Amino acid sequence: MRAIFVMIKCEMGQAYRVAREMADSIPELSEMHSISGQYDLLGKFYLEADQDIGLFVVERVQSVAGVKDTYTLQTFNAFSGGKG
Repeated sequence: MRAIFVMIKCEMGQAYRVAREMADSIPELSEMHSISGQYDLLGKFYLEADQDIGLFVVERVQSVAGVKDTYTLQTFNAFSGGKG
């Protein structure tokens, strides 16, 4: 599995509805956050290694009603901080 992050710009007043719909209908969604700035939402999705990222974003994310624009980031490695 690999993680991708997708920043999502929504039609005015649609961000929370879009977030709920994605949470209910996209099993690859791990987390969805409302954010400030140019985009309204930030979604973290886990895809299979052989899954086409572009096709996933176009067919599963951009096709949700109320999505106006997306910006996709592909990750390479995950790091975590230690305690102490």
